[in-house]
Amino acid sequence: METAISAEGLRKRYAEHDVLAGIDLTVATGEVLGLLGPNGAGKTTIVRILATLLPFDGGKVTIAGFDLSKDKREIRRRIGLTGQYAAVDAILTGRENLRLIGVLLGLGRRKAQARADELLEQFDLTKAANRPAKSYSGGMRRRLDLAASLVTTPTVLFLDEPTTGLDVTSRMLLWRMVRDQVDNGVSILLTTQYLEEADQLADRIVVLDKGGFIAEGTPEELKRKVGGERLEVSVATEAELPAVVRALGHATTEAPSVDERAKVVSIPLVGGMGTLASVTAELKAAGSEPVDFAIRRSSMDDVFLALTGQTVPAGQAVPTDHPAVERTSQGERAA
Repeated sequence: METAISAEGLRKRYAEHDVLAGIDLTVATGEVLGLLGPNGAGKTTIVRILATLLPFDGGKVTIAGFDLSKDKREIRRRIGLTGQYAAVDAILTGRENLRLIGVLLGLGRRKAQARADELLEQFDLTKAANRPAKSYSGGMRRRLDLAASLVTTPTVLFLDEPTTGLDVTSRMLLWRMVRDQVDNGVSILLTTQYLEEADQLADRIVVLDKGGFIAEGTPEELKRKVGGERLEVSVATEAELPAVVRALGHATTEAPSVDERAKVVSIPLVGGMGTLASVTAELKAAGSEPVDFAIRRSSMDDVFLALTGQTVPAGQAVPTDHPAVERTSQGERAA
């Protein structure tokens, strides 16, 4: 596959701190690469460097076939950027924002107007086109911001936490619009604090921590890497939990995780059907009749916690039944 973004040995240093310690990164044409990592891991630094906004201290970078050290002007003609906060002018209308960007980028007034109208329709903003952007909802402003990054029809798009602060409906609408760009062959580098977002949009994910990548793969590969599936057993009353914990404890070497509030006990499903059969026999011997059995696949929350050892980023709640969290009899959490 053709390469849209390539970085070899990318370095960035502030005083005595290596923000990026020689990372290698590639994004194929038409691919979405998701960047995950704790706050301060360097995700936004990578985006700012690749988008020509920040100098780098070492390595070689090419964007859309052009050398970042020599051809910034050519690269800027081929990229779009949506940052963490909407960058549109609040006083101008939606149409005026897009038209102004088109003129500033050299489209000419007529082409800028035509492109603005096209994007307003594409992003479902036509009815609000003549209203000041300050009157837009958060979701509308983010859609306008994404539209602004597409005025010159870029082949490479950088999305730095594009849906931060949006409600679920607005987030899903923006996801659809991002997928539309991928369908048109646009290559995307995405940073996000929403792990579900990376799972939904990214073809591949790299996890960044302490200036370097600590894991890479498709969402499914990373989920399998951190433990695969878990068996969850639900009971009707809290009084039944101790018996279920003992029964499941006989089927695994790992202490069962207990969610007292949901009345659920879970263990890793490492033995497949053999584990299911063993658990069923143990429960029958204990005289327990569960309300439900469920097999839960690992999530991106599990991946993040397992690889970084840190809590899920802001905006994401750690599931109370997460394998890294056991609940004591007092309902406290112990990692």
